[in-house]
Amino acid sequence: MLDLVDIASGEFTMGTNEPGRWPSDGEGPARRVHLDAYRIGRTAVTNTEFAVFVDDTGYVTDAERFGWSFVFHLFLPDDFPDTRAVAATPWWRQVHGATWDHPNGPHTDADDLADHPVVHVSWHDAIAFCSWAGARLPTEAEWECAARGGLDQRRYPWGDDFAPDGTTMCNIFEGDFPDHNTGADGYIGTARADAYAPNGHGLHNTAGNVWEWCHDWFHPDFHRTETRTNPTGPPTGRNRIMRGGSYLCHDSYCDRYRVAARTSNEPDASSGNLGFRIAALLDTPPPPLQNGQQCSTTRQEGVRSNISEGRA
Repeated sequence: MLDLVDIASGEFTMGTNEPGRWPSDGEGPARRVHLDAYRIGRTAVTNTEFAVFVDDTGYVTDAERFGWSFVFHLFLPDDFPDTRAVAATPWWRQVHGATWDHPNGPHTDADDLADHPVVHVSWHDAIAFCSWAGARLPTEAEWECAARGGLDQRRYPWGDDFAPDGTTMCNIFEGDFPDHNTGADGYIGTARADAYAPNGHGLHNTAGNVWEWCHDWFHPDFHRTETRTNPTGPPTGRNRIMRGGSYLCHDSYCDRYRVAARTSNEPDASSGNLGFRIAALLDTPPPPLQNGQQCSTTRQEGVRSNISEGRA
């Protein structure tokens, strides 16, 4: 079974009044929001879980259809052929054959990453998985409420101190971004989906590790006048919301591993630090899952751009 946590109906304070590094993200103002009861994944969807979905349906991801995805430059061997980089974020390299089951390119596989979050999945891919599982993506408000773990207006899911008593609480980039990661937190890339202590609601890794898609379209100001009861975001848009930050976030560049932080990307975007977790109505039973299944997929060629400026 996919492991879901029950979140009770109630109010929480969403957003922040702190001045942010990225004003165009629209993190504020802090506002009271009411949510009906719902369920949300204890972890991000893992490679094992996504493999079962692909094996059952034959689904082909957007990265497979386009023929490529973005891989962080330090994960490529020195003799890797030159590939296109993103001008504003040159550490992202276009790698043909990079997919969810070949996360750093066709020369790699995810065999040792079964319990890590699946990556190189677009918003479309996440929706397809949710449809198969009888679930959905969380709204941005649901995601933030669950990520806060019951704490009110704290910077992180565990409090305001990033490393209480010197304890590492999440998987982000340690060292000099983007060229040297010390791995002081125990990881260079993704961590297990259940790594680190859970928050007060029992969720793992709502700060760092991988970005997580949400249901909502992105807009920097729509929430200022939107309903404060079960908000679902703008009716239309270009980009979809992503939350949580990733193993590539670093305070010198992208500090969006704070619980109020938000960013977005195009719905067909994929990269090696982008995944998702599922949500459902409270009375929806946990979706069944058979472990250990594997799959094979086909790839087609294509082109698209999908890395936002200011995001790692």
